[in-house]
Amino acid sequence: MTFVEAHAPGRVNLIGEHTDYTDGLAMPMAIDLGTTVYGQRGDGTSVVLRSAIEEAPVEIPLDLEDPTSLAGWARYVGGVVVELTPTHGFDGHVTTTLPVGGGLSSSAALVVALALALGADGSDPVALARQCQQAEQRAGIRCGILDQLAVAAGVEDHALLLDFRSLAVEPVAIPDDVDVIILDSGEERQLMGSAYDDRRAQCEAAASEIGPLRDADLADVDRLGDDLLRRRARHVITENRRVRDFAAALRAGDYVTAGQQLWASHESLRDDFEVSTRTLDHLVEALRETPGVFGARLTGAGFGGCVVAITERGAVPWTTPVRASRGAHLVSPTS
Repeated sequence: MTFVEAHAPGRVNLIGEHTDYTDGLAMPMAIDLGTTVYGQRGDGTSVVLRSAIEEAPVEIPLDLEDPTSLAGWARYVGGVVVELTPTHGFDGHVTTTLPVGGGLSSSAALVVALALALGADGSDPVALARQCQQAEQRAGIRCGILDQLAVAAGVEDHALLLDFRSLAVEPVAIPDDVDVIILDSGEERQLMGSAYDDRRAQCEAAASEIGPLRDADLADVDRLGDDLLRRRARHVITENRRVRDFAAALRAGDYVTAGQQLWASHESLRDDFEVSTRTLDHLVEALRETPGVFGARLTGAGFGGCVVAITERGAVPWTTPVRASRGAHLVSPTS
């Protein structure tokens, strides 16, 4: 028997939403909230996990063939088992400081932490992220790779400028004189059974007419005959531009311009991509009226979850800022 402990952070996406599955750009950061999986690797024939926030343990046989036959969080565990095909059993526990369904990648953190605990190689964050994306897709989630890559490749005190075409990862320092804050709307979001798949299909339909959205411009958008597809494509194209402008402004210490990109991103997600909610809109508007807030937007796929903002230090004293964290790693044995 071998004791193993693995930790994976959650992530907040500062900007770049619904761009990963269209080969676009985004700028997430791993955060100092996350998920830990610990337990014993042994000679058993199943992976057993217990969680304080779930009533029943999950037990997944090593010879599982179809994770989509499972329900709830067992699907994610099953996806990892099928993708990794471990030859050893595992008996363990999972703990988390992330709000489940809050849009901070609680599912990706679980998948990455469990993959490391079961023996996945964490030395190449991009390869680990690909493997964990496949695990989630096996579980029935048509996800891009943003969450898994941010969780696996996090750099302390830095956000990550991600290029989903090349999978290049460029750390960008978070300045010491700003806070990154997260406000939970209280609306739990679920990618399974949500309109997420519809948005992805609409982007694919637009790309089939005008070519890859990563390479398109607004003149190409005007060629789309369907107004719905025009709005979806316009969001993706302008969001990629906002990611570049946000990164440049952050590097230059121009927080006003950086904040303007966040406000504009939220408006695009609300109006063109239609993934906001009334509660998220109210949170963003309340932050717009708060002194010292440079910008705010919904974060994550939408349909609920959280709002992220960048502010002057201490401008919102009733919430605790998050810090940029290192990526997923083994705690024991040490990595």
